Amino acid sequence: MADNNKKLLPHECTNITEVREGIDNIDRDIIKLLSDRFGYVREVVKYKEQTSAGIEATDRRAAVISSRCKWAEEAGLNPDVIEKVYNTLIEYFIVEEKKLMH
Repeated sequence: MADNNKKLLPHECTNITEVREGIDNIDRDIIKLLSDRFGYVREVVKYKEQTSAGIEATDRRAAVISSRCKWAEEAGLNPDVIEKVYNTLIEYFIVEEKKLMH
């Protein structure tokens, strides 16, 4: 990118390198946000019932999936893809929560 301090918008890119750098920057942000989210996951274990059912929180999971699919649709994304992504994330976080529980 021409100026390392300025992130270009997609339509401002003038070559494939700038596009790829933009994608890389967003992916870096996504990874950071997922790490931040995991911090909350580790914290929530303190407040959940210390059972498998408490950790899995199926009602909360359904509500999260539903709202994220709605947000995805509002953002012009395929809600089915976002549902898969969040199911994968939640499965991972449940495994990690169970480790913390023990």
